[in-house]
Amino acid sequence: MRAGNGPVEIEWHYHGSGAPVLLIHGLGYGRWGWAPLEARLADRFGVISFDNRGIGASSTPPGPYTAAEMAADAVAVLDAAKLDRANVIGTSLGGMVAQELVIGWPERVDRLVLMSTTPGATHGLPMPAETVRLMAQSTTMEPAEALRRFVINALGNDASPELVDEIVALRVANPPDPIGWAAQAAAAVAFDAGDRLGSVTHPTLTITGTEDRVVDPANTRRLAELIHGAQSASVPGGHLMFWEHPDAVTDRIIEFLI
Repeated sequence: MRAGNGPVEIEWHYHGSGAPVLLIHGLGYGRWGWAPLEARLADRFGVISFDNRGIGASSTPPGPYTAAEMAADAVAVLDAAKLDRANVIGTSLGGMVAQELVIGWPERVDRLVLMSTTPGATHGLPMPAETVRLMAQSTTMEPAEALRRFVINALGNDASPELVDEIVALRVANPPDPIGWAAQAAAAVAFDAGDRLGSVTHPTLTITGTEDRVVDPANTRRLAELIHGAQSASVPGGHLMFWEHPDAVTDRIIEFLI
């Protein structure tokens, strides 16, 4: 199904039934990146997932993008689904988009779950050194090696080789458009919501993987401090902890949403 935000078309899908949950993924991942969590949440909720602008079956307009523009895309999806409000779950860049959504369109959000994300430059902690080094080293690697290294880096220390292979295969089968990837990355770099989060009054849960090497786990606690009444939780694993421990993450989200 398609939603329109001006000239930008967003591909979205609905799965399950019950109270609506909108999923917003991060840099370089389409809606397929929610597979372990979406299937589990759909047992209890009506789950809406979509491809952000710049990836998958959605439009790739010229960049750079902003998280606020991407949040407007999410609102267009809610409109297309004929939903006044939804619980919103965002991870990584998607968590930044979710923050812009709840700040700019508070009436469209019930409960908010922010995973593996940051409040942005002013109040957030910088990217961990391991990822900074990998980004520098990747320019001299073969593309296949670089992709595999980035997937390993996004998982925890105990992630199985089989899980690495599964995610690498999905990434190869769903390559991001280079223009869209760069435009999304620009949105992440420019994002800064910390000084505006004090206006958020929605019930909020922040979740991190204890071994996240992409977004410093301390950002989860920082978000909980900036959003009044927010809860903070951690689970084992890395930046993609819901691929490593989908049952634990799903259980914590369901406990919060019901």
